[in-house]
Amino acid sequence: MIRKAFLMTLKPGCQEEYERRHNPLWSELESILKQHGVSNYSIFLDRSTDRLFAYAEIESEDRWQQIAQTEVCQRWWQHMSELMLTNDDSSPMSIDLDEVFHVD
Repeated sequence: MIRKAFLMTLKPGCQEEYERRHNPLWSELESILKQHGVSNYSIFLDRSTDRLFAYAEIESEDRWQQIAQTEVCQRWWQHMSELMLTNDDSSPMSIDLDEVFHVD
């Protein structure tokens, strides 16, 4: 199991809508995540900066990367693109974080 963490950024004024769109998360997106070995996935919001901290446990980087190619993920990115800073393909701009400490 690999612990993965990354940062994303919301556009100003989009916090409430971002939360609304995740409650509930599309069941088909949740299924895709699980099918690709993702578990224990959480996203935290720093309300003072619009920054999102995401944490997921994944089985492999390859399977994680494959999610981006699914039709469901592509639709989700498009659905969320008006709320977040995104790349040209509508994927969220993100910064991967390196783990420097962990305790079980």
